[in-house]
Amino acid sequence: MKMKMKMKLAIVSLLSAFITFAAVAADKPKKAKKQTTLNLYMTAKEAGSAMAKDGKKILFLDVRTRAEVNFLGMPKAADANIPYSLLKGNIDGAYSWNKKKKSFKLAINNDFTAEVERRLKAKGLTKTDTVILMCRSGSRSAKAVNLLAKSGFKKAITVVDGYEGGKAKQGPQKGQRVVNGWKNAGLAWTYKLDATKMYKSN
Repeated sequence: MKMKMKMKLAIVSLLSAFITFAAVAADKPKKAKKQTTLNLYMTAKEAGSAMAKDGKKILFLDVRTRAEVNFLGMPKAADANIPYSLLKGNIDGAYSWNKKKKSFKLAINNDFTAEVERRLKAKGLTKTDTVILMCRSGSRSAKAVNLLAKSGFKKAITVVDGYEGGKAKQGPQKGQRVVNGWKNAGLAWTYKLDATKMYKSN
């Protein structure tokens, strides 16, 4: 009788944990470039709530470039900045230009997975623990999740609206990133960067 009661309590506990996790999970994005192989998504607001509630059990990473973090600030709740991609330089040191996107080209950071693993270990966590990844608007963080999934990470979550959010499609702020995202949600961020959280490798 006691064994049956214990099993029932265990099942209720597992269901409760699942429902809690599902309650903070964003819907699968419509855009393919924001979808991941793990199918785990959060909005910036949900990520903020998760960190406020269980921050010690989560690794929260800002995967934007160092330049973005330097000039646009960073979430106060983030554990570290580990760029998924870096500005692509030529042999002579000049940066490559992307004519189509009208911006500098980016190359995947070959040190990304190893650095995530280092930060994970430093926080006393493993690849089965939750890792939340945030970029500018949700595309690079999705790619970063897919990269980590190939290395055995089980709960890597992309923040679908990112740090700056999506662009307004109409009105006086058309084309500007004011729709959603960490900054537009009123979540805490800062221009004053913590040196211990910064990515300093080449």
